[in-house]
Amino acid sequence: MSQTLQAIRGMNDILPADAEVWEQFEETIRDWLRAYGYRPIRMPIVEPTGLFHRAIGEVTDIVEKEMYSFADALNGEQLTLRPEGTASCVRAAIQHNLLYEGPKRLWYMGPMFRHERPQKGRYRQFHQVGVEAMGFSGPDIDAEHIAMCARLWDDLGLQGVRLEINSLGLSEERACHRADLIAYFSDHAALLDADAQRRLHTNPLRILDTKNPAMQDLVSGAPQLLDYLGEESLKHFEGVQQLLKDVAIPYRINPRLVRGLDYYNCTVFEWVTDQLGAQGTVCAGGRYDGLLEQLGGRPAPACGFAMGIERLLVLWKDQGHRHETPAPDAYLVHQGEAAGRFAFRVAEHLRSSGYAVQLHCSGGSFKSQMKKADASGAPLALIVGDDETAANAVSVKQLRESAASTTPPVSQVRVNFDELADHLGEVLFSTEDNHGNL
Repeated sequence: MSQTLQAIRGMNDILPADAEVWEQFEETIRDWLRAYGYRPIRMPIVEPTGLFHRAIGEVTDIVEKEMYSFADALNGEQLTLRPEGTASCVRAAIQHNLLYEGPKRLWYMGPMFRHERPQKGRYRQFHQVGVEAMGFSGPDIDAEHIAMCARLWDDLGLQGVRLEINSLGLSEERACHRADLIAYFSDHAALLDADAQRRLHTNPLRILDTKNPAMQDLVSGAPQLLDYLGEESLKHFEGVQQLLKDVAIPYRINPRLVRGLDYYNCTVFEWVTDQLGAQGTVCAGGRYDGLLEQLGGRPAPACGFAMGIERLLVLWKDQGHRHETPAPDAYLVHQGEAAGRFAFRVAEHLRSSGYAVQLHCSGGSFKSQMKKADASGAPLALIVGDDETAANAVSVKQLRESAASTTPPVSQVRVNFDELADHLGEVLFSTEDNHGNL
């Protein structure tokens, strides 16, 4: 017997109960982004490998260790499953000249791929919501992105998510800081681990982001980029902070926050929590003013952020939030060939009138069907037998009292086909309040 096939490690099925949570989360996301004037964009999952080498940086964990790259079997082209969305979004903006008519606010949602060790809320195929604003140069758009996140945490009822910010300054400021950083770490070369030694002359800024406990004291004493910022960078960073203070969003300046992608400059930020283990970042982003030009487009300022859907939903569930599976408005039971055909017509008629109706399929006694009707959670059972079919009517039985019913439950009543939709409207709750719930 052949071995049962299973999903690839770190690439998970999302089963119906969880998929319903995802769908409602996605609805929340769409409403949230619409309120800020962002428009959707969809990019391919597979991109040229060179796109990520140029955008993310050759000496980064993503490019060096985590990308799923392969050669196209037909033409040998080097391709990669996208590990993040910003590079693809910028490529699309350049290719289709999206900034020709002015700045753009864009968002996307979908799967990303990184070959890393699966852990709580972090997988090899994971899903992100990405937000990009291109063509905006002021600190207001940076602050807007941060404020957007704060509003979403409130909409979702999330607690314990903290904001950390930093500024990486301009390229010339980073160059001065880089030279001093190399000199500092070179003077302590014996304390560097293998990753730090490899990055010392290629990407020393990434050493500041090390998770190695043995290097924390060394990193704490390293030159801080904030001390190298010029007047323009400081003014921009102070502008972001002032706007955050104006809307009462608390934050902490973390001088070691550098992000894992080379395209960032000036403002960077992370939303972090202590409730997801060692990997506590649930959302991160910042400004990347040079990336459009770096990828072959006209120079334009830009900034953005991304959040991991899996991580947010794990946090949401861990904090005690629950999603109740929606029940149909009615469960339709029937017996007999003619009754089955009539029941099929009844179900379609009611769906056309806006009701959710689950039609029993594959036969069974009325008793067994009624058990399934009750288990479905539907407030009503619709019953069709030979008598109902002959009378062009349906028997309606209330299984439980509706949340907004104005009349006490009636054991069972027969309703003519033409009056059925109106009758259901009298006994069913027609509004929902999903505030604070997924």
